[in-house]
Amino acid sequence: MFSKKYLSRLLALVLVVAISLMGCTSNPSGLSGNYREDTLTVLENIRSAIDLPDDATDKKELVTLVRRQISDYASRYRRNSKTSGLRSFTTMQTALNAIAGYYSSYGNRPLTEKLKKRLNQEFRQVEISLKRGI
Repeated sequence: MFSKKYLSRLLALVLVVAISLMGCTSNPSGLSGNYREDTLTVLENIRSAIDLPDDATDKKELVTLVRRQISDYASRYRRNSKTSGLRSFTTMQTALNAIAGYYSSYGNRPLTEKLKKRLNQEFRQVEISLKRGI
């Protein structure tokens, strides 16, 4: 009985550690840690969310993913001195702030054409800057 008590505690401890490690390794936003790849991934997902019709079945899930990616992207690269001074990052940050502000103010309402046009222009500038390495 003495060993059964300790064995069950040991098993519980192993399960807690395993679950904790599984939770630490998953990245729900899908960002890899590579600045260029992450920037292009976020751009692609935001464009998909913008272009998706409002009555699409997966629109809400995509918007939720985009909001999570915006938060993770900004928190990951804002304090990194290697990326925060890049032109591509500052332009991307401006676009992310605009779309995040819109989503927080208006929820899942469709974006205005004016905002879509501005975001697409800023995204093109980001892609050009990434190609140049700045």
